[in-house]
Amino acid sequence: MNMYNPPHPGEFIKEMYIKPYGLSTRKVARNLNVAPSTFTRLLNGDSNISPEMAIRLSKVFGRSPESWLAMQDYYSLWHAKKKVNINRLKKLKLTAV
Repeated sequence: MNMYNPPHPGEFIKEMYIKPYGLSTRKVARNLNVAPSTFTRLLNGDSNISPEMAIRLSKVFGRSPESWLAMQDYYSLWHAKKKVNINRLKKLKLTAV
């Protein structure tokens, strides 16, 4: 599934959990067992979701760890496709030896 300009997972967390439930970033960071600055970087899109963070988010917010990682992958891949110039790349012709 191709998504147009998918949100960073931090933006998703802000819009789906922080704002609607009036959660403080310190409280969420404490529940995630991470420093508030670590969680703030994630919310601001300055850091990405690692497999370890995906497990933490899964426990604290729900959703599977795989879904958190998929969200990060969609976001990262969408931005990479905008940056990487593939015009000079050539596909290899692979033959078994």
